[in-house]
Amino acid sequence: MSSVNNIEAEFAYGAGHINPTLASQPGLIYDAGEIDYVKFLCGQGYTLRQLELITGTTSSCSEVTNGTVWDLNYPSFTLSTTPGNSVTRVFHRMVTNVGSDVSTYNAIVKSPPQLVIKVQPSVLSFKSLGQNLSFTVTVVAEVGNSIISGALIWDDGVHQVRSPVVAYSNLLG
Repeated sequence: MSSVNNIEAEFAYGAGHINPTLASQPGLIYDAGEIDYVKFLCGQGYTLRQLELITGTTSSCSEVTNGTVWDLNYPSFTLSTTPGNSVTRVFHRMVTNVGSDVSTYNAIVKSPPQLVIKVQPSVLSFKSLGQNLSFTVTVVAEVGNSIISGALIWDDGVHQVRSPVVAYSNLLG
């Protein structure tokens, strides 16, 4: 299945084909823990009671823990706007090196002209296993009335860590 023959594009089939052999040695991972999800839920307006039911512990929301949906450390990037409008979003992410002790990953961006994807920094140099490095992705999309997609690929010459980038028009506004 592909976005060429399915009008729901990436929403119909997810991030893509999974290769179990490659998945066992991903090179980089987007790691997220309990606090990341608590921040996300706080940002979504969950009450303290709802958080307690989900986490099993007493949690609280504050300015520090009030996260946004686009800052959840997730390996995909999605943004929406109303039909005919453009949208710009900045995403903050962190990846963990689980590949080679010393490795350098270069950002490769694949996208159509109406989807501009900028990555800072565009090179991640790891000095040890388990090391975390942060980066930002700025996406500018001229959506129109459809779905447009591209990808960010972190490549060290051995591993290619692909993250889909999708922008779409939200008919509900």
